[in-house]
Amino acid sequence: MKALYDRVSIKSSKMVTQQYSTSFSLGIKFLNKEFQDPIYSIYGFVRFADEIVDSFHDYNKQEMLTEFWNETHLALKRGISINPILNSFQWVVNKYKIDIDLIDTFLRSMEMDLNKKEYTEEGYKEYILGSAEVVGLMCLKVFVQGNEKMYSDLTPYAMSLGSAFQKINFLRDLKADYKVMGRVYFPNVDFENFSPETKQQIEDDIALDFDMGLVGIKKLPTKARLGVYVAYIYYRSLFNKIKNTPATHILEERIRIPNGQKVALFATSYVRNSLNML
Repeated sequence: MKALYDRVSIKSSKMVTQQYSTSFSLGIKFLNKEFQDPIYSIYGFVRFADEIVDSFHDYNKQEMLTEFWNETHLALKRGISINPILNSFQWVVNKYKIDIDLIDTFLRSMEMDLNKKEYTEEGYKEYILGSAEVVGLMCLKVFVQGNEKMYSDLTPYAMSLGSAFQKINFLRDLKADYKVMGRVYFPNVDFENFSPETKQQIEDDIALDFDMGLVGIKKLPTKARLGVYVAYIYYRSLFNKIKNTPATHILEERIRIPNGQKVALFATSYVRNSLNML
């Protein structure tokens, strides 16, 4: 029975989300229930693609990513896949009519991670578009439930929020990206001499994206607003912690928000949203 397999597939995506990201899992719980399975399905897909390029060092990553890419297109065409993560993803893509160009743009950014170690300004923008901004647009497709005018109106805000989240990830993961993977995402930055001034310039850029993103959150449908706001508050808190960390320490430690503090932040977000105080 395919209905049973579909349920198992969605549960697989949910399990992937819970295992890989406690923060994202908690945020999803604040979405209206009808949005939770679709967002789990999107995250599972994104997570597995990212794992191929970031973790499978003893295997042919290019070959595996190409297979994953081809299997994604086949799943979308058939309406089923024997890979449960791709099966749940094709379900949400076909149900909410997510543009295939968004998916290909995301996968191209994953492919960039296989080859690029340093980015120009143009490459940096291309990578953020694919790795973060289009993922925000996939989620937005779910939230607007077919309202194309709302999707069009909210597109720039969703892209800015995704951009802010990704740039914070870059700062948070500097040690792993630079010292372990040898990647330098920020263009024209010498991380051997990472100065407070350079860090401040990056933070100023992130702040602009954050401000734009918050405007969009306030315009979201009520059923989606709280969950996205929770994610915003989490990343804003992580951003503030990074801002208060000296530039020299960013390369030596991964900045984190303790789980207890996450719960408190999410509770505060719930109250602020309930009182319409966003």
